[in-house]
Amino acid sequence: MYLDSEKKQEIFGKYGKSNTDTGSPESQIALFSYRISHLTQHLKSNHKDYNTERALKMLVGKRRRLLDYLIKNDIERYRHIIKELGIRK
Repeated sequence: MYLDSEKKQEIFGKYGKSNTDTGSPESQIALFSYRISHLTQHLKSNHKDYNTERALKMLVGKRRRLLDYLIKNDIERYRHIIKELGIRK
């Protein structure tokens, strides 16, 4: 499995407040980014997998909504997570 509980705890510990902080927008954005990169690699070799393509589009939309939430409420947290994850150039 590409995403086990240890990997999730590592992501939450690095980007969230603690290993069990699953609700903060930063930790969710980091988790979605990890899943998006995995699905992108999958689609490069399986370009006709339309169900995965739809799931990828839905994940990108969820991440976009969380980023919009962070922009409205705390621009510094938004800038920090964008810089750490390297989402924008």
